Amino acid sequence: MTGQLVHMAAMGLLVSVLAPVIVLAGRRTVPWHRVPAPALPTLVGFVLLHGGITVFLEQRHVPALAEAWLHLLLLAGAVVFWLPVLEPGHGLSDAGRSVYLFLAGPSLDLAAVYLVLTGDSAGGIAMIVAMLPVGFAAVGVTWRWISREEQRTP
Repeated sequence: MTGQLVHMAAMGLLVSVLAPVIVLAGRRTVPWHRVPAPALPTLVGFVLLHGGITVFLEQRHVPALAEAWLHLLLLAGAVVFWLPVLEPGHGLSDAGRSVYLFLAGPSLDLAAVYLVLTGDSAGGIAMIVAMLPVGFAAVGVTWRWISREEQRTP
């Protein structure tokens, strides 16, 4: 049980903390603007990827190497997921980034709700808690958007 709790928390932190850190750290060296990441398909695709990997790993025992590859796939998807928010070249306005993140938070938690419903309450709750930085990012982006709008208004 403790192992599953740690695993689900780690998956949540991989998405909500590690991926945006990779995007921000690579701003000067990685040409993120070349990675196609239109907001709506990116959000929908990542929610499906995240849910699919979470459910798959919950239902099946896979070899460690296969699990590592799935985590790398999840991390790559999470990096692309964060591009519309963190990279200005992807064309989302402040309002768009806010809506994107506010839609993403509960959508990504659906996989954790599945875990709770199938009996892994601890793992599901650990994932939900680990994904809280997405909600904090949504609040931060919204705050920045409101502040910019107030500065523009005479």
